[in-house]
Amino acid sequence: MTQQVVMSGTGLWTPKHSITNEELINSYNDYSDKFNAQNAAKIATGEIEAKPHSSAEFVEKASGIKSRYIYEKEGVLDINRMRPIIAERNDDQISNQAEIAVAAARKAMKAANKTADDIDAVIVSCAYVQRSYPAIAIEVQAELGIKGFGFDMLVACSAATFGMHRAYEMIKAQTAKTVLVINPELVSPQVNYTDRDSHFIFGDVATAIVIEGEDTVTCDNAFNVLSTKAFTQFSSNIRSNHGYLNRANDTDPYGADKLFRQEGRKVFKDVCPLAAEHIRAHLAKHDLVPKDLKRWWLHQANINMNTLISKRLLGRVATLEEAPIVLDRYANTASAGSVIAFNLYNKDLVKGDFGILCSFGAGYSIGSLLVQKR
Repeated sequence: MTQQVVMSGTGLWTPKHSITNEELINSYNDYSDKFNAQNAAKIATGEIEAKPHSSAEFVEKASGIKSRYIYEKEGVLDINRMRPIIAERNDDQISNQAEIAVAAARKAMKAANKTADDIDAVIVSCAYVQRSYPAIAIEVQAELGIKGFGFDMLVACSAATFGMHRAYEMIKAQTAKTVLVINPELVSPQVNYTDRDSHFIFGDVATAIVIEGEDTVTCDNAFNVLSTKAFTQFSSNIRSNHGYLNRANDTDPYGADKLFRQEGRKVFKDVCPLAAEHIRAHLAKHDLVPKDLKRWWLHQANINMNTLISKRLLGRVATLEEAPIVLDRYANTASAGSVIAFNLYNKDLVKGDFGILCSFGAGYSIGSLLVQKR
């Protein structure tokens, strides 16, 4: 008989620091005033454009975001720096990203009633890793005392769901009995805090989830994974060009074009219908329709995207009970958003209830898991 795959425990690590819209906007506006004053002559001749002001009201209306958690707050609001101050660690110290990954992993393992001896594989899947090698996943594996193997994977905002897909396939193929999937989203170093259109989007966080076969499940709150579905379509509308070739390109490795950037309106127009159709097709494989779902744990990038997707599928806006929102306080946490929503809003479901986790983002990439409460 084919092994039933189960999501059996989740973990959420939240930074101790946070930045409100008001704090962020005040800093950005002060920076803009300084920039415009220093470049007044070039602005007057049209060589460069003046930086416009922003407002907390604009940010909330455009995105639904009110605040964001951040790994290190110092430096971000300094108009002479506009990026976090994160001290470099020695090679014999645990890396920043592994540290937050371990924190989330320990919580997920506790929720699933698992020890290091129970885990066969570790997948670290996220938007950025802080180094090329050795893999962050192998460092996490060592820190937790897990035997077996680990690897990193990058699929931008769909990294978490795609990582869970790989775990699902390992269980099905019996190459692992229990897999730990971790999403340490340390995104703030790649945010351009001097860009009005994107400086407010991201926050830092780490999530983790245990995926195993049904014969080893020992926790009370678990979900059967009925199936997975993935989709990618190339687009440069969401992009980060920072990479090891920058040195050979003789370009500024920290220039604005090397940080996160997006064509927001194009992304909204392209991705919303793709995501809605993706979910509809995934449900149809099981003879289900959107109204059959008890819970939607959607990617947390923009509240207007989630609203439009639910309207396309339900013919109305989903309630907060149906599709919980966490981006108001966490902001966009890259791939971790849907996992945060799942972690915080799943315990009220009863046996037999259906739910779907769905991510969508750069690539374009869309990933989903259809689950049912055990």
